[in-house]
Amino acid sequence: MPISGSLPAITPFFVPSPRVAGSQAAEAPPAREAASPSAGAEARRSQVDARATRETAQLDEAELDLLRKLKARDREVRAHEQAHQAVGGAYAGAVSYTYQRGPDGAQYAVGGEVSIDVAPVAGDPQATIDKMRTVRAAALAPAEPSGQDRAVAAQAMQLMLQAQTELAMMRLDGESKDSAGASAESQGRPDEAARAYRVVDAFADGQSTATSPDRFNARA
Repeated sequence: MPISGSLPAITPFFVPSPRVAGSQAAEAPPAREAASPSAGAEARRSQVDARATRETAQLDEAELDLLRKLKARDREVRAHEQAHQAVGGAYAGAVSYTYQRGPDGAQYAVGGEVSIDVAPVAGDPQATIDKMRTVRAAALAPAEPSGQDRAVAAQAMQLMLQAQTELAMMRLDGESKDSAGASAESQGRPDEAARAYRVVDAFADGQSTATSPDRFNARA
């Protein structure tokens, strides 16, 4: 489910982090605190923050504006594709992103895609119906589905309708067979009634030998 509309590429400028720190962050920590591992790590972070602050300040207004747009686009793309994957579950593949380097040197996602399995379940229309419901929900999961997302949802709906038709025909065929079996059973009953009548008639004629099961079967 690709997302189009990447931002124009620009010449990159390397900035390790956009975080802002105070001017005193570049100062070396006291010798007493340098012996502590946590204090040393904090000092290194402060130095990186200070360098980032100085280098970010070198970006012009256009580059800062592009950086803000890239960060917003990155959040949007990731949320979009993660929504597909979360709802698609076992039918959704891994997320694939398209990146663009920002003026701070970092990579930002500007496009993405998640593969979705839309193949029907062979020989099982009910399973196909359940699967296509999940696929359609996954395609429309993002807040703003793309044109490709809607196309996948439409395809899943079409396959689901076909499976529903197939399932209805299977059930109708099963009901027809049951009805035919019941009809055949009912047609056999008059013959049984006729044999019972002959037994009663034999009693009326004084033919007591007709009460023998073997004799009855022979007469039938």
